[in-house]
Amino acid sequence: MFSKQLRHINRYREIATILANQGFGYLIEEMDFIKKIPYHERLWIKSSEANSTDLGERIRIVLQELGPTYIKLGQIASTRPDILPSEIIIHLEKLQDNVSAFSFEQVQNLIREELGADIEEIFYKFDPQPLAAASIGQVHVATLESGQKVAVKVQRPGIAANIETDLEILFEIAVAAQNRFQWAKQYQIVDMVDEFAKSLHKELDYTIEARNTDKISIQLKDQPDFYIPNVYWDYSTKKILTTEFLQGIKVNQSDILSQQGYKLSLIANRFAKGIFHQIFIEGFFHGDPHPGNIVVLPKEVIGFLDFGMVGRIGSEMKNGLSSLLIGLKRNNTDDLLKAILRIGIVPPEVNLRQLRDDIELFKDTYYGLPLSRISIGEAITNFFRIAQKHTIRIPSDLVLVGKAVLTVEGVVKKLDPALSLFDIVEPFGEKLLLERMHPKTIAESVWKTANDFGDLFNDIPRNVKELSSVVNQGRVHLDVSLSETKLFLKHQARISNRISVSIMLLAFSILMGSIIISLSLMGQASRLWNLPIVEIGFLIAILMFVWVLYGIMRSGKL
Repeated sequence: MFSKQLRHINRYREIATILANQGFGYLIEEMDFIKKIPYHERLWIKSSEANSTDLGERIRIVLQELGPTYIKLGQIASTRPDILPSEIIIHLEKLQDNVSAFSFEQVQNLIREELGADIEEIFYKFDPQPLAAASIGQVHVATLESGQKVAVKVQRPGIAANIETDLEILFEIAVAAQNRFQWAKQYQIVDMVDEFAKSLHKELDYTIEARNTDKISIQLKDQPDFYIPNVYWDYSTKKILTTEFLQGIKVNQSDILSQQGYKLSLIANRFAKGIFHQIFIEGFFHGDPHPGNIVVLPKEVIGFLDFGMVGRIGSEMKNGLSSLLIGLKRNNTDDLLKAILRIGIVPPEVNLRQLRDDIELFKDTYYGLPLSRISIGEAITNFFRIAQKHTIRIPSDLVLVGKAVLTVEGVVKKLDPALSLFDIVEPFGEKLLLERMHPKTIAESVWKTANDFGDLFNDIPRNVKELSSVVNQGRVHLDVSLSETKLFLKHQARISNRISVSIMLLAFSILMGSIIISLSLMGQASRLWNLPIVEIGFLIAILMFVWVLYGIMRSGKL
């Protein structure tokens, strides 16, 4: 316990000193950093004038000097244009893991601890010089006894304990900031730090990356244009990951690819389709497809590496994405507004009229332009700027989609400037739309809605009892404007009407079923006053069903 407190004190002193050196001394006072440091050491921490007037650059320097945890924090924050302004993100994107490699002796010790044998017993060859070194680990090239060339990722010794200390301090800082600053409360930065911590914990567990690799390998197993390296589970643990070594050319090395006779346009097309297939079809995708993680193999096969960061989007998010693409294609403000309300976490105080006006401006930017001339990356960036302006929080996985698409577009432009990502992504959007309109999808949605209504009715007695208790205790507080009341009553009336129509349809169906069964048991023809009552009833039921379904679909809440 004492050693933990000591680690925290030492780390707070480092943080305070670095902040002060970059002109952020006021934060030390505002957030009570100084109370975390022993009194006799406070005199050594003096705030300096900012060496640079650029706020983003000073933030980058602070994060760079604070080390691995904060570098990772900055790198993840650089993917959130819905939260941070572009002037800061530009600098955060420059954050690099400029760390030296750790010794080969430490690598040997870790492999012995994790795999239970010396390197010489496991590998036929093992290069002591790392191929690449980063803040969390480094990669060595090795050869198994079978002759298979592999990449061995080894975690940096002691990094987990250092990150845990930094995360604990980050939580304390986030809580203090959220209690003191309105912007921190507005963006719920405690939740953001929690999300960041989960992401970092996943990166520290290499078995998660191994499972991600296997999962995407299964997704693409029937597509020969893509290749995912095999995972060697016998030589992998939480701190060691051994995968097949792919000898290829980085996808951004267009000069080398051209010299060796590769077709750049084909590579660009396949690379984009590979990412879009993962996003729109599978809903599980490579979250960091930068050129260092993509190699080109013979016959223009695209090889994907490093699945430490992946994204997941469910059916609801896919529907939101398809609505966004379709709204942009149709140049329809209502479709775009529904899309942003569906996929974002909208604060109660959002000004819908102003939001609609901003979406109109967003739409008019692309009015009259053919899709082939629209930059998806630019459209996504502008979309996130609207979200940031109205403090609409976009789910992290959707932001990861945006970041991935931006990265892909940058690579594609270098390989084939004439290729439009919209031409590639449009068929995926149409496929998502067709899936939404499929009878099976509609039936599942209707059934889910019916179950939700059933749960609502079951909860009514309990909710009424709780409300009665609150009223009796005098704890009711109302803050409703007249316009909000009218909107609420209108919405409630619409719901009540739909419930009534649905109940009528159900009752009519039961009545018709009873008539058919009765007539069958009595052995009589299904006619009344010479009219075919079963056929007429069946037609009425179909018309009522279509009417209800049309009303639901028009509402956009299917």
